[in-house]
Amino acid sequence: MSKLKGKVAIVGIGEVPTGRFPETAAIYHGMASAKMAIKDAGIDKDEIDYVMPTGALYSPAFNTELVTCRIAEELGLKNVKKNCQIFAGGSSSTCALEIAAALIYSGAASMILFVHADKLGTGVTAQGAIDLFSTAGISAEWEVPYGQHYSAVTALSTMRYMYETGCTDEHMAAVCVSNRRWAQLNPNAFFRKPLTIEEVVKSKMLSTPLRAKQSNMLFDGGAAFIVTSAERARDLVEKPVYLLGEGGVVTHFVYSQEPDVSRFGWAKAGRMAFEESGLTVADMDLAEIYDSYPIFQIIGFEELGFCRRGEGGEIFLRGDTWPGGRIPCTTNGGMLSQGHTGAGGSVAILVETVRQLMGKAGERQVPNARFAVETAVGGTYMDAQVSILGTEIP
Repeated sequence: MSKLKGKVAIVGIGEVPTGRFPETAAIYHGMASAKMAIKDAGIDKDEIDYVMPTGALYSPAFNTELVTCRIAEELGLKNVKKNCQIFAGGSSSTCALEIAAALIYSGAASMILFVHADKLGTGVTAQGAIDLFSTAGISAEWEVPYGQHYSAVTALSTMRYMYETGCTDEHMAAVCVSNRRWAQLNPNAFFRKPLTIEEVVKSKMLSTPLRAKQSNMLFDGGAAFIVTSAERARDLVEKPVYLLGEGGVVTHFVYSQEPDVSRFGWAKAGRMAFEESGLTVADMDLAEIYDSYPIFQIIGFEELGFCRRGEGGEIFLRGDTWPGGRIPCTTNGGMLSQGHTGAGGSVAILVETVRQLMGKAGERQVPNARFAVETAVGGTYMDAQVSILGTEIP
């Protein structure tokens, strides 16, 4: 167990809308988000002494600019000691938060800016995006030659889970509808039109039983957050969001080596995070669950203990996870409705968690939210990362 509980807090967040912006340079998404986060934290920009850009997938050249300090220069930061990229695919946000917490706790840094920016919607061709997500994180020796890709990976997990639990197409579709209900209230989401279960189950089949409207789409976007010590945080903002617990489990690289594609490592990672926090699932006001496809949101939701195995689909179908429901889940709309921006999919979920806990979520604000569990995962669901965040330290 780490010694980080309550030692650090997120004090500022920023995010630009997710969408297709062909005339907008990728750096803008990162710069605009960073400026919002600095303003939100109420700090002088020169208090930032450590910059953490995460990976941009659309362009190796732009990614190199992030690695070699472009953000620090563009923002005009004068006291940055280090610029170091933290990248773990879809779990980049959670990994960066824990690394930032350790740096601050050790005294190596005092104010850390994490930034994401990417242009997967307009910075690559449609075929380029398909090629990227048919190979990234998929074994070149053992899987790519046989046609493995992310829709096929998802189909395998979905089929196995449905076989074991009796979960139906309608249950899977209900996750998409739940996320869309939240996205309708989110001005940064791309998909904001109402969605029905019937529309989902009648959409084009991609990889049986996965359908088109159960799949995320790639867009441009950016987000940022600022981490500092708990002591400094209390001087800056009304509601600092403290890191209370962290858990992580790495299970595989090659998908066929995952012992259980209908569970992964969520239960173990969740136990670690909850134990460190001193809280339980019953204390959570929010469940911000990573959702690149509906099956992974259901698995994470169940394995963390919000319900018994096989009950998740019915809870989503019943509306318990929707706005006004008893277990608000993935309240920004997730990648299924806000959109997938590469590593930014998980960054957006972490930023939304903080936004809700700070009471800044506008129309979709969950009343009196104090504690939340947030998840992230990279590659072909190679790891399970769980964070417990809150406005109080138990």
